[in-house]
Amino acid sequence: MAMRHVRLELARTPDHPEGSVHCGYELNLPLGTDGRFDAAAWKAHQKDCTVRRFWEGEDDEMGEVVKVGRNWAFSYDPSTEEDDEPMFKLEKHVFKQGEYVSITEHDGVQRTFRVVFVR
Repeated sequence: MAMRHVRLELARTPDHPEGSVHCGYELNLPLGTDGRFDAAAWKAHQKDCTVRRFWEGEDDEMGEVVKVGRNWAFSYDPSTEEDDEPMFKLEKHVFKQGEYVSITEHDGVQRTFRVVFVR
């Protein structure tokens, strides 16, 4: 397992037909050699598993990757779950350049993001 820096950018949507380099996430995640999230390593390195949400016209949000029941989410305020953004089957995604992941954002809309790089 190694901690990796992952950048996700908004994929094509009706509002952004070409996607957007100005909307997305930067994550620090423990990934196995296959590019999958390592939940056991997360347990040992929770505070290192961070997220930065960047969105054109909005302030950046800084948070953590958290476990909510059997699911995973990005949390920007640990005192509440209201701001949590669920990531469907985080441990099943392959984080490699060109892959896609889905995140349900604050507004309740699930959007698709493209993995731009993993370092």
